[in-house]
Amino acid sequence: MANKDPKNVAANMSEEKKDDIMQNFQTFKDYLGDQVNKGEKLGLGEEGLTKGAKRVADYLANHEEPRNREEKVLNELWNAANEEERKHMSHVLVKLADSTN
Repeated sequence: MANKDPKNVAANMSEEKKDDIMQNFQTFKDYLGDQVNKGEKLGLGEEGLTKGAKRVADYLANHEEPRNREEKVLNELWNAANEEERKHMSHVLVKLADSTN
């Protein structure tokens, strides 16, 4: 995560890998939790993790269709939020993902 832009990692991921991750919400949270743990091991603090989460969420909102009900709700909330609200949501997503693992 330190040297790789999370948005680019998501954009370059195979469709099969995306489907595996996003097939259900628990799998999605587990994947996010793993990424947060990797970021923490690389020395990223909460702000760095939040910026990464926001970049991925922006990418997902603009390029991927939600694959389950929970992702649909997150997508609609993200699209309704302004920039400041999206930063807050990113903090919450990091906390959620961190508590998953």
